[in-house]
Amino acid sequence: MAEKQYVIFKLGNEEYGVDIMNVKEISEYKPSVKVPNTPKFVDGIINLRGDITPIINLKKRFNLEETEINSDTRIIVIHVKNRQVGFVVDEASQVLRLSEENIEQAPELIAGVDKKYITGVGKLKDRIVLLLNLEEVLSDDEKEKIQHIQQNI
Repeated sequence: MAEKQYVIFKLGNEEYGVDIMNVKEISEYKPSVKVPNTPKFVDGIINLRGDITPIINLKKRFNLEETEINSDTRIIVIHVKNRQVGFVVDEASQVLRLSEENIEQAPELIAGVDKKYITGVGKLKDRIVLLLNLEEVLSDDEKEKIQHIQQNI
């Protein structure tokens, strides 16, 4: 029975997970520099250890109610098309192991074409964790725009 480790993060009261193998690092929140003419869910860019890193606000991307940045706010950094991208989340404080038997496919209702980033639903005793592939959160066109931001700075 295969197990995978997931970084668990929160957006509001909901829990999400991302495969730990896709996470480069989890950083404390840093204010970003706004970049003109970018999609609304791009908060801006930061200098993360010498790399210009675009910052995506997952709440804006998922059309969720925004909350204030606080001491629990984190940036989950992954690689998208060989570029570093950060995703703002309300909290990222746990790594969980999930066995394949505790992961179900996303229900048809949420597994449409626009939801290709949902890899499954993790079941833990009294919790449900929506498992995401953050690389797929952005469309190919959006990935190109982000790449363009990085190349022109």
